[in-house]
Amino acid sequence: MSQHNWTEPRSGLAACFAALLLLSGCGGGGGGSAAPAPIAADPPGCTPSTCNTLLVGLTDADGDFLSYSVDVVSLSLTRADGTAVQALPVRQRVDFAGLVDLTELVTAATIPHGTYVRAAIRLDYAGSEVAVEVAGTPRAAVVVDASDQPLGVVDLEIRLDNRNQVVIAPGRPALLQLDFDLAASHTVDITTDPARATAAPFVVASVEPVEEKELRARGPLASVDTAASSYQIDLRPFHHASARLGQVTVHTTADTSFEIDGTESSGAAGLGALATLATGTPTIAFGTLAVAERRFTAERVLAGTSVPGPRFDVAIGNVTARAGDTLTLRGGTLIRRGDEVRFVRGDITVEVGPDTRVTRDGGGGNLLRPEAISVGQRIHAFGDVQGPAEAPVLDASSGRVRLNLTHLLGNVVAANPGHLALELAAIDGRRPAIFDFSGTGTAPEVDADPGAYEIATGALDLNRFAVGAPARAYGFVTPFGTAPPDFLGRTVVDYSELRAELGIGWGVDGSSAPFAALNPTGLVIDLGNPDLGSRHHLKIGARVVDLLRLPSPLTVAPAAGRVLFAIADGEDIEVFSDFALFADRLAERLAGGRKLRSLHARGAFDAGSSTLAAHYVAAGLT
Repeated sequence: MSQHNWTEPRSGLAACFAALLLLSGCGGGGGGSAAPAPIAADPPGCTPSTCNTLLVGLTDADGDFLSYSVDVVSLSLTRADGTAVQALPVRQRVDFAGLVDLTELVTAATIPHGTYVRAAIRLDYAGSEVAVEVAGTPRAAVVVDASDQPLGVVDLEIRLDNRNQVVIAPGRPALLQLDFDLAASHTVDITTDPARATAAPFVVASVEPVEEKELRARGPLASVDTAASSYQIDLRPFHHASARLGQVTVHTTADTSFEIDGTESSGAAGLGALATLATGTPTIAFGTLAVAERRFTAERVLAGTSVPGPRFDVAIGNVTARAGDTLTLRGGTLIRRGDEVRFVRGDITVEVGPDTRVTRDGGGGNLLRPEAISVGQRIHAFGDVQGPAEAPVLDASSGRVRLNLTHLLGNVVAANPGHLALELAAIDGRRPAIFDFSGTGTAPEVDADPGAYEIATGALDLNRFAVGAPARAYGFVTPFGTAPPDFLGRTVVDYSELRAELGIGWGVDGSSAPFAALNPTGLVIDLGNPDLGSRHHLKIGARVVDLLRLPSPLTVAPAAGRVLFAIADGEDIEVFSDFALFADRLAERLAGGRKLRSLHARGAFDAGSSTLAAHYVAAGLT
């Protein structure tokens, strides 16, 4: 089994590379070429002098999906001499819609030394589970190709930039992050039932992640080193029961919170409690990766029965209503004891009681009671499932509930010291209309109002929060029956710090002249182009900006720092870390007769100059 200590030096690590994965072949239904033969996690003959570690993480850019579960069948890398190795030797079911705000570490693969110039990933849509929200109700969706045929086995090929290929060498552990951009990959038709999501997959790969996200590492406990304030796990991502995917060291600090078998602790005491557990005890760590040092430090650790496993069934979702001790989750995930995971499009009912143990992400001092669970709060509920598959009932009256950090999106109604009010647009991506806030207040007249949702912000700085501007907040809903305030804000994000997402289409035939200007410093969208389709907007938090309403045409310019620019033309994919080279090549392709079908970008928007400083741009040609 491979082992990797995140503190190994990164000296000489290959420079930042990035590549766009292209849909190079797909079959209808469950068809396609045969699956690759199983391959061991460690290639035969590997020793520390001939091999090193490649860490692979999966994440997702935001899209309009409640669930997007498909099988990742394999990930392989090919050296310049033609030698191929498997980096992900086992099939994994991945819900990409659940990876918007985090990255899942999926393998710590042992890879022979060499320069890798090509990679391939295989997805299998047979048995996929995809859902979108229509008028507040989850609806199943079918993922289809451009010919309206359901996807089956899909092969995505990575062609690595010639200057920035993957180098595995002594002292050079590598990190590869795969980012499935659901928004850029799909056009969704919600007028049908099931809905239809037409796919042209965009998956970005990089060793220097363009966007920093929380990292999650799961797996059974291997060892604990209390002197070094760390522990090791045998990596088993998602809900895989027996994969051999390498070993990873997790570092902890005095501020790391632990929840072990439903009991909270922190720092050295928490690590000491972890050390008393048997080898093989399930764990999950959430934290941050210091990229330069390759050091993963956990902010939160779950272990034992606090991890979904054989003792409890688990329901995950946001509470949409509460009546007495009965909670309702509309559209949530159910994990059965046998590791069966499925998205429930209907309601999940959760029963709690005075013996229900309640904890909270980051620690609640073991002092929380069931009354802490209120409408809007995201939870993990542990108990016993009964009832029909389409409307399950989870009895947690003798189980437990963990309160998860909850995410609000809306427009500012008021901002005063210690108090922020939002007109809600979403709670964890769900429309506020699906939530019944009855009973949340100390009296009916002060029940939470989604039109003026009150957030206690303590000493957080609200000076830049302008009325009417978009904003985000992260925290926990106040206990049921105690509002106002309605929410305890841990973090608030104002308009100037919100990421802007650009989406433009020029129809299936594309446009040969989509820009008013295209040069090394930026591109200017020609909003008078007759080929411009119905999609031409910027999404900034809860606000959708029609490009036709901007005071001047939109300019897309390169941002400072880590960036990725890509051009996709059928099977030909080119990637750039330099905007000038990207612009020159795009101009050349358009001059040569190609047409631009779509443009997606992410970055910071300056309304005064109508400029998007983009760290990510993907151009699709036809």
